[in-house]
Amino acid sequence: MKLKTIALSAVVSLATSAAFADFKPAVIYDMGGKFDKSFNEGVWAGVKKFTEETGVEVMEFEVTNEAQREQAMSRMVQRGATVVLGVGFGQADAIAKVAGENPDVQFSIIDVSWLDAPNLRQYAFKEHEGSYLVGVAAALKSSSAKVGFVGGMDIPLIRAFACGYVQGAKSVSADAEVLQNMTGTTPAAWNDPAKGAELAQGQIDRGADVIYQAAGGTGVGVIQAAKDAGKFSIGVDSNQNHMAPGSVLTSMLKRVDVAAYNTFKDAMDGNFTAGVQTLGLAEGGIGWALDEHNADLITDDIKAAIDAAAAKITSGEIAVHDYRTDNTCPM
Repeated sequence: MKLKTIALSAVVSLATSAAFADFKPAVIYDMGGKFDKSFNEGVWAGVKKFTEETGVEVMEFEVTNEAQREQAMSRMVQRGATVVLGVGFGQADAIAKVAGENPDVQFSIIDVSWLDAPNLRQYAFKEHEGSYLVGVAAALKSSSAKVGFVGGMDIPLIRAFACGYVQGAKSVSADAEVLQNMTGTTPAAWNDPAKGAELAQGQIDRGADVIYQAAGGTGVGVIQAAKDAGKFSIGVDSNQNHMAPGSVLTSMLKRVDVAAYNTFKDAMDGNFTAGVQTLGLAEGGIGWALDEHNADLITDDIKAAIDAAAAKITSGEIAVHDYRTDNTCPM
């Protein structure tokens, strides 16, 4: 009986190994690189978690220019990828084309919701909800009643971050002033820390003492400039509190790691579904960061105000306007 049990276990093990051998996930990171300390790195955290839990390695490619997107996806398919994850709205055209050409391969993309393909999963996030929360924190922490926002590429997505932030700040005080700058109009805007620092310093010179950045790698410069000036910054996407302990007030968490992990885990388990998945506060896809690096900055009153706003957003009592619905911000 013991020999039969051992033999059965060996068969199951071989079958599992064979299944893993046939499963080949791949990810295409977008401009800024997978260690941008922000958006791409959040995806990488989900990929890393998946590999650590399953032992399955994920093929990776880091895009350095726009022309590489479609080529990289096609190459992953040629290398046997069974599921391909594209990171960022900039990859929408490429993934739509490659997914259409390869109906037997599963595809997934983050920050896209307008495509239509039977083998494509899309993830959208309610960034405006999390931005509202950090706007509340910024307004309560500010001693000047002036806070700032530095965005990356000037697109509706980043305007939605800014609009949510404004709504949160003005919910604390209608007189709160929110200074805003965008870094640029091309993908290079995601990877220009020097420009981020320049824009942040300009806002500081105008009186802002808390600056929220939604700018990818450019945001590193914002965080550094705030630290150097003795002011506060707010991180984005990943938990960036550790980048300047005592200076980063908090980080707006956009759980792209959850999207990456779920894509590969569902595909591996045979649970992959196409369509759009929208993640907000209620779905655990959006949040804010409180840890040992900012615990001394977040007072009980600030935490209570953030928690109260989050509960009201989740229940529907507060409806945060999404700039992307009509390209306007009511505040």
